[in-house]
Amino acid sequence: MSEFADRDAFIRAMRGVAASVTVVTTKGAAGKFGATVSSFCSVSADPPMVLVCLNAASRIAKEVEKNGRFCVNILPHGATALADRFAGRDDDVLTNRFTDVQLQDEDGVGLAGATVLRCSIDSVQRAATHLVCIGNVDEVVGASEDPLTWYDGAYHRVIPLRRAS
Repeated sequence: MSEFADRDAFIRAMRGVAASVTVVTTKGAAGKFGATVSSFCSVSADPPMVLVCLNAASRIAKEVEKNGRFCVNILPHGATALADRFAGRDDDVLTNRFTDVQLQDEDGVGLAGATVLRCSIDSVQRAATHLVCIGNVDEVVGASEDPLTWYDGAYHRVIPLRRAS
């Protein structure tokens, strides 16, 4: 039986990992749902696949699994208010996180200004408190701007030290 690392040490270590800020959204019979997540990465380019980790007890996790579809919205560097909204920081004054949020199209859940990966579920795996959702990327929509980044408990903008040749 393996022993796990100290939880506080793990959290301190993970604060040192920069991540693009993404909002996972989904739409189905129960409506539109969205949540800010930092656990997102590519899985494969052939075929295009990504994964997101969602708290298994959250409404977004249940709706993504039920709908069989989700969008990963990679937020541009100026979208801190949108990231905060979908992280739940406005939930005390809003009943719907999508109120007054511009979408790429009226019927979808792609956020305007974001790079959107529209995905269909390939597989879902439970891992401790989270669901690991692997999605087939069916479509990529939107401009690729400098991403909003989360690092050490705050938002950051990516500034290259030098461009790769």
